[in-house]
Amino acid sequence: MIDIKSSKEIEIMQQSGSILSLLMKKLINAAVDGTSEIELDRMALDLIKEKGAEPGFKKVENYKYGICVSLNDVCAHGIPTKSKLKEGDVLGIDAGVYFKGFHTDMSETIRVKSSDSKVKNKKDKIDKFIEVGKKALITGIKEAKIGNHIGHISKAIQDIVEVQNGYSVVRTLVGHGVGRNLHEKPEVPGYLKGNIHQTPVLKEGMTIAIEVIYNMGKPELVLDKDGWSLKTKDASLSGLFERSIAVTKKGPLVLTP
Repeated sequence: MIDIKSSKEIEIMQQSGSILSLLMKKLINAAVDGTSEIELDRMALDLIKEKGAEPGFKKVENYKYGICVSLNDVCAHGIPTKSKLKEGDVLGIDAGVYFKGFHTDMSETIRVKSSDSKVKNKKDKIDKFIEVGKKALITGIKEAKIGNHIGHISKAIQDIVEVQNGYSVVRTLVGHGVGRNLHEKPEVPGYLKGNIHQTPVLKEGMTIAIEVIYNMGKPELVLDKDGWSLKTKDASLSGLFERSIAVTKKGPLVLTP
């Protein structure tokens, strides 16, 4: 059953989302050449605690960290290690905040920059790959309107990632409802399964995490020996973008701007 949120509950989720958005900005600014993944996790835990919230991911059974860190060919669920970031790495950061009984979920993918702010890198095919993910997310969010179907979001994402740019949307990981639980119904795939009109209808008060999970190569993933990290089977680069949104009369409300 899909959990419909009241306007007051959505307001609480906005508060949760504002903490998460602030956190993500801080982590992105800190993710430069020489910073370790575990340093980013410590920063996340400190800020979440400072804001009177809890790390949502620590509510996942057996997961010890506040964030997931996906580097290069790691698609999702990468655990933070003592490894240091290198200039040019493709870094995905996935984080969740639990505040006053509600979760929000957010992901961003960036190119790791030099610790010297004066160094400017020329854009290349990897930067294009990242930009495509951003565009797909924005386009998918626009489809989150009352009366549309989940499939409208899925098709919008798939069209940009696969049809227009030739990358691949991962099939085994999808977006999801979010709220009292980190993962709720409905599933929100980044690709269209079957007929749009056979997918769930979007209704006022639904809160969902829209995710663009995609690879530069093929969509297949394999589980790493650490038991958490999902890597691309063909060792191609992977990207992840995610925002938690609410379906409202005025259109999609981004809870994690």
